[in-house]
Amino acid sequence: MSRRPQQLSDRVSHNAATALPSSGRDARAVRSSAALQTALLALIERKPLEQVTVREICAEAGIHYATFFRHHAGKEALLEHVAAEQIDRLVALTLPVLDRVDSHAAVLALCRYVSERRVVWAALLTGGAAAAMRGELLRISRDVAPERAPAGDWLPLDLAVNCSVSLIFETLAWWLAPANEAVGIEEVARMLDRLLSSSMLSGPQPGG
Repeated sequence: MSRRPQQLSDRVSHNAATALPSSGRDARAVRSSAALQTALLALIERKPLEQVTVREICAEAGIHYATFFRHHAGKEALLEHVAAEQIDRLVALTLPVLDRVDSHAAVLALCRYVSERRVVWAALLTGGAAAAMRGELLRISRDVAPERAPAGDWLPLDLAVNCSVSLIFETLAWWLAPANEAVGIEEVARMLDRLLSSSMLSGPQPGG
């Protein structure tokens, strides 16, 4: 089947976009970016990230190949954007843990959120996206932690954040592995809560 009609359609669409006022172009850009993110998430549910190509993302999104590079430098840049948005929500759910106000409820809410999006999070945390996800989670957590952490802790804040993020990340990654999918939400929440509460992330300084 010839691709000339599609190519012509792409050119017409591009010309129409350039004729739009800036607000129209901005709206198109937002829709295109959202479509690309959705496409990437759909694809990594079906195959490992490293096997996904930019052309496949564009085809899934219904976006022209050239349009992709007006939004992102490459697949990894798109992934970082997706990771940032997903982790924004994850961090919001973990902030009560830093506050130490009903930490079990906070951990349970986090586990329920991840469970509802299990396929996506499994791809992000256990596949080729894992390093980007861990890095983004650490970055955002470090940004918000100074405003949330209680005063007077004996453990340096940056080390406390590193330890808590590692515990959360590794526990969720373990849970999302196929071999552990039968573990229930309540059970993994209890394990994570105990790991966090029994770690050296809180409490008075020994000998202090």
